[in-house]
Amino acid sequence: MGDVGEVYHACYRRLVVQLYAFTTDLAEAHDAVQEAFVRAVARPRGFSGIDNPEAWLRTVALNVARRRWRRRRVLDLLLLRERPLHDDVHQPDSDTRTDLTDALDAIPRSYREVIVLHYYADLSVDEIAAALSVPAGTVKSRLSRGRAALAARLNGYEVSRA
Repeated sequence: MGDVGEVYHACYRRLVVQLYAFTTDLAEAHDAVQEAFVRAVARPRGFSGIDNPEAWLRTVALNVARRRWRRRRVLDLLLLRERPLHDDVHQPDSDTRTDLTDALDAIPRSYREVIVLHYYADLSVDEIAAALSVPAGTVKSRLSRGRAALAARLNGYEVSRA
């Protein structure tokens, strides 16, 4: 699987689903994956020299999404300085069930990253560590804390001590 067209047809949808779970925004997921493919096409030799094109694309797409998120956060902070935020937040009733997407969106980004890569992308701890450039122990810790954070937001879910 070395041709960009072949890789696109083989894994585009899977990458979008993985990025969607990470970003919780389908348009953003499509954009990030498309940007990763654009970068692959721009490479002089395509995927030659890359052992796992899908993993390379996922890493590029995750980095694109993170960069966009950081830029939006800076812009939001600048805009908040210009005009104050009004307290129009409506708290849901305690018996309202939260779905997984909302729960993932509510937990810290570092936990969401490892949970999505582990459970949606089916990556091992070592693969996640390599993709995020963090130690394997950090990935394990974030997985554990992420599961606990999700359990606190999802009714009827218990964290197993496996």
